[in-house]
Amino acid sequence: MTPATRSAIGSAVLLAAVLVTGVFALSWGSIGIGFGNALHALAGSGDPATVQIVTGLRLPRVATAIVAGGALGLGGVLMQALFRNPMADAWSLGLTAGGQLGVALLVTAAAFSGPEAIAFLRAFEGPSITLGAMIGIGGFALAMASLARRVGTVTLLVVGLMLGFTVQGIVSVVLHFANRVGGRVFSGWNDGNFATVTPADLPMLVVPVAAGVALALFNAKPLTALLLGETYARSLGTDVARLRRLTLAAVVLLVAPVTAYCGPVTFVGLIVPHLARAIARTARILPLMPLGALAGALLALTADLVVHAPWEQHFLHLNAVLALVGAPVVIALLVLSPTMRGQR
Repeated sequence: MTPATRSAIGSAVLLAAVLVTGVFALSWGSIGIGFGNALHALAGSGDPATVQIVTGLRLPRVATAIVAGGALGLGGVLMQALFRNPMADAWSLGLTAGGQLGVALLVTAAAFSGPEAIAFLRAFEGPSITLGAMIGIGGFALAMASLARRVGTVTLLVVGLMLGFTVQGIVSVVLHFANRVGGRVFSGWNDGNFATVTPADLPMLVVPVAAGVALALFNAKPLTALLLGETYARSLGTDVARLRRLTLAAVVLLVAPVTAYCGPVTFVGLIVPHLARAIARTARILPLMPLGALAGALLALTADLVVHAPWEQHFLHLNAVLALVGAPVVIALLVLSPTMRGQR
């Protein structure tokens, strides 16, 4: 069986799993609706209150989880191919850190600006936090794109990691000067949440992600050549520096809007590419793309389903659930992977 055939079969199975899990997520929650009633509500029939719960509250959250998970999964495939590193993801590029710094500066500035700014922040928490995160992510993306013209791939990865660690310290210092309201706003965004995206926000999330998918497809063939080394890629006529910039642009388009709207969602982009490679049994990028996107959507949707289960005391956070899955996978990769064992 060829990698393309395995990818097609795996994608069909994952798509079916995403659809079933999505409908189940519409029916399950603090108010139980039932699978059949959820399907009727999607069609606009049934009790008006049920229709409002399903289409007005749960459907945007489920759609966001699918889009965000798919974008993060595909972004992880691109990052690990570009850096030829199984531990690379969007955090390695500094995008997550940029968003965290932007939001931290916003909530701290509101604390220094007086009660009016705090009231504005509380009233317009979603749009203002998204704007702060976008500014931070945009600044870091421009810095990394500029750096990509001057340094190699490995250096770029190390710089991104160091920037991430540095910003973590800066964020802690900045939040020291924020008040309690600002701290709670930052903490709520930083935990990750798919429920904050409204139907009006969805186009702003989907459009850049769609552009990132198109750019990723355009770069799939030269990225596969890059897996065998920059010298080999150049021998095939690939402009490696241009490919690096275009791939980084695709990652930014995929990851930045998700981070801005949903917070720094962890582990999806790190572990999904490994699942995609295990299914397709190839490192070629094109067969991995649909698998990475669908597996990311399924992982994000399942984690969100756990978060919004009818718990008696609702204390679970999205990143906490993802960490319970992601951290053991990363440890297993480090301990069991032949590639990683060979680096000891």
